[in-house]
Amino acid sequence: QVQLVESGGGLVQAGGSLRLSCTHSGSIFSIYTMGWYRQAPGKQRELVARITSVGGTNYADSVKGRFTISRDNAKNTVSLQMNSLKPEDTAVYYCNAHSLLTNNDYWGQGTQVTVSS
Repeated sequence: QVQLVESGGGLVQAGGSLRLSCTHSGSIFSIYTMGWYRQAPGKQRELVARITSVGGTNYADSVKGRFTISRDNAKNTVSLQMNSLKPEDTAVYYCNAHSLLTNNDYWGQGTQVTVSS
């Protein structure tokens, strides 16, 4: 059973930086597409960034140039470096693992990111 555990959220002032990490266990990490999603109060969950098993990435337009997703297959982790944070980045951030083999999705418990103005 895949388990995802996020860490690194918190409170930061606008313009600041945070780094989120997600540790994957229970399966072969390297075969999953890993992603970060976020959900703000009253809004739908949205994709922030995604990285394939071979390192291909894509980002939401709202975070391009500010956020960077990376993965370490040796450590079973995926990270999201968030720079130049804005109040509108405030949300609960969720780690996601997507299996292309089974089309299953797995989610972490979420970590709160709050950006004050």
